[in-house]
Amino acid sequence: MKQILKVVLPVLFIFSFNNTEGQSKKSGRAFETYEAGEYYMAIDQFKEAYEKTMSKSDKLDIAFYIAECYRKTNNPAQSEVWYGKVLAKDYPNPLALLYHADALKMNQKYEEAKKQYQAYKEIVPSDPRGNDGMVSCDLALEWMEFPSGYVVEEMKFFNSKFSDYSPAFGSEDYREVYFTSSRDETFGKTEHGGTGQNFSDIFVSVQDRKGKWSTPVPLEEPINTEAEEGTPVIFDNYNTMYFTRCNVSKRKAMGCEIFSATRNGEKWGKVEPLDIESDSIVIAHPAISPDMLTLYFVSDMDGSTVNQEGKNSKDIWISTRGDNSAKWGKPENLGTSINTPGDEVFPYVHADGTLYFSSDGHIGMGGLDIFKAVKDESGQWTVENMKYPVNSSSDDFGIVFESNRESGYFSSARKGRGNDEIFSFLLPPLRFSITGIVKNEKTDDFIPDATIKSIGSDGFTLESQTGKDGSFKFMLNPGTDYVFIASKDKFLKGKERETTKGLLQSTELKTEIYLTPIDQPIEVENIFFDFNKWDLRTESLISLDNLVETLNENDNITIELGSHTDSRASEEYNLELSKKRAQSVVNYLIEKGINSSRLVAKGYGESVPKVVDKKDNEMYPFLPIGTKLTETYINSIKDEDQQEMAHFLNRRTEFRVLRTDFKQ
Repeated sequence: MKQILKVVLPVLFIFSFNNTEGQSKKSGRAFETYEAGEYYMAIDQFKEAYEKTMSKSDKLDIAFYIAECYRKTNNPAQSEVWYGKVLAKDYPNPLALLYHADALKMNQKYEEAKKQYQAYKEIVPSDPRGNDGMVSCDLALEWMEFPSGYVVEEMKFFNSKFSDYSPAFGSEDYREVYFTSSRDETFGKTEHGGTGQNFSDIFVSVQDRKGKWSTPVPLEEPINTEAEEGTPVIFDNYNTMYFTRCNVSKRKAMGCEIFSATRNGEKWGKVEPLDIESDSIVIAHPAISPDMLTLYFVSDMDGSTVNQEGKNSKDIWISTRGDNSAKWGKPENLGTSINTPGDEVFPYVHADGTLYFSSDGHIGMGGLDIFKAVKDESGQWTVENMKYPVNSSSDDFGIVFESNRESGYFSSARKGRGNDEIFSFLLPPLRFSITGIVKNEKTDDFIPDATIKSIGSDGFTLESQTGKDGSFKFMLNPGTDYVFIASKDKFLKGKERETTKGLLQSTELKTEIYLTPIDQPIEVENIFFDFNKWDLRTESLISLDNLVETLNENDNITIELGSHTDSRASEEYNLELSKKRAQSVVNYLIEKGINSSRLVAKGYGESVPKVVDKKDNEMYPFLPIGTKLTETYINSIKDEDQQEMAHFLNRRTEFRVLRTDFKQ
């Protein structure tokens, strides 16, 4: 059934065989089979004609159609081989380049595929498929390197050596699953010329209380028949089913229709076709909105998007009704936000109204990809690829969700066996945490027994203590901004910010919080004054604003603000200048709302030389830790630039905590 809904390209050119009448008959029979959509059967016929054809040009034409048959029967490995053969002989049809690139992409040979798309783009610049193909290769590699959080597993209980696809839930507890299969137990025993398998039927499997799935069995008549049945959707308290039935006779596609069926106990009956559009060759893949008033389906009816070969592609359409007993209204095309010149198939509507569908026209990883579409208040659709690992380089389609969690099933050909199989998917709840260490800002030592407070933008506040190694850990909520505040006696409070906003995967964040001890002066870095002046320069304001923040966070402290100079002037001059500079800083803090009772300005001039600490030594390695930068020591430094650096360290602004019992 999936193959019936594949695009049937028109004849690209007409064979002009010059060989014998018998050879021409063989190729003609193969071409008739191909036109009827019986691509699997046509492969052997084309190969027989290929072996007996003497004309090189005719041989290339036949080889191209062998590649086409493999493409349409979803065999990218063989289609890559046969497109490669014709391209090696300089085949003139540029579509061979495009389809060879598609096959390479489906075989995960993305770099090679990208080169072929580039070559096709240069030959046919007006066709967007060349550029889109290159973009899709880059995105596929990116998505595989950074996968989404979904966990995907094969459902071996459902799958057989034949095609199994398009699952649907048949019960409220999700323990009854219907799906489409062409396995041996189908009603129709005639081999499908397009797939080489039986005509598909609808099967069901039930999970027991221990979690074991029963052997899938086909639904009885009148659901399953000698024709093809599949793609069920079950709704109305799981008592109504819509499904697709396709009638196929030899060398002629009879079309597909959507049928309804009603459950009576354990049996399905009362099968009737939906009266939607009688003159279309394809009406298939039903999906229904949660309120049961909008029907989504796939069709190539007039009004569908026209593909690059001038034929109608498979589009997603909708039909609406006023209530559950009314007839379905006139179909409407979902429009170009959803539908492309490629195929859009296998729609599914989530309980929350989100539309999911598969497409080979939107940019994807290869073959059919599953897409998510959300409609905004203005009616515009936003379409998003579900990415790896839900999507792969092969066909991915026919998804179904549980209503209350990101879990369900979908179909894929990713196993590389040429058949579709059913996979489960689950998006585990995102888990976020943060681990951190609290350290002494001066010594880099761990600080045990510090109090850590986690304050979230969601209104939740938690408190904990650091361990012996200064470590702490909090669990975090998604989509939340956090402030982590560390405190301990005889230290200023420290804080760090983190967020879980925008994180799409479970993550453990890491941080370090430094606390500054208050038993020694604390330098306020980057406080600058012009020569012989005490007006604060603009570039000093950032550091001073940080000091304002520190004082607000530690609102119990009273500080002395001290200013120091170097020794290159008289002691009296330096003392007076430093007093004015210290007062300038205090005045700024008062302007910013700090209570003047908490501030004492003091100028030290050159009387308290800087003592080199670890941080200073890391920046100026020529200065040993613990060195007091007296005038005598600085004058002993032979390098003038190094002398200037030492003087610079002496010109500083510091504060020290006088008391910790201030109250507003």
